[in-house]
Amino acid sequence: MVMKVILGAGATTQNGWISTQESELNLLDPNDFDRMFPEKNVDAFLAEHVWEHMTESEGRVAARNCFDYLRPGGYLRCAVPDANFRNEAYQQMVQLGGPGPADHPAASHKIVYDYRTFVSVFADAGFEVALLEYCDDDGCFHYSYWNPDDGRIGRSWRFDTRNSPAQLGMVSIIVDAKKPLIIPV
Repeated sequence: MVMKVILGAGATTQNGWISTQESELNLLDPNDFDRMFPEKNVDAFLAEHVWEHMTESEGRVAARNCFDYLRPGGYLRCAVPDANFRNEAYQQMVQLGGPGPADHPAASHKIVYDYRTFVSVFADAGFEVALLEYCDDDGCFHYSYWNPDDGRIGRSWRFDTRNSPAQLGMVSIIVDAKKPLIIPV
């Protein structure tokens, strides 16, 4: 049986995926992972706008925990706000601490990643990382096709209604972090 898990899902559900909340799976606690996935056989993790609610060092711990509980050949698709997106209203919304109100979802943001730092979080944990969407250092947006059946990201170029080919309103850094499958010969 294929096991696909949404991390920090909130109200998000997707067919064939198990939605989890921080209260049942703390990404920083290997005991939670061991309790939920004792066989260490998860095929896929999906996290949309979760990693920015941890410090960079916490994000590295979470990446390592995910790596340890994925089966070889499994992947983590992960999206976060993009520090290189040149849109003042967007940057005000996603900034550390959010835009102001304590009840705003971004109020607990602890980091706004650029693509290099975000890739390193996963590469340093052992993943092979593919950038799917991101803004480069000049603010140019890059997109590589990705299959939403492998984990749909709502705050993405294709699926966020604030975006069009003429104008971007909401972007994310989106990566596929793959756990290598190595077969000795």
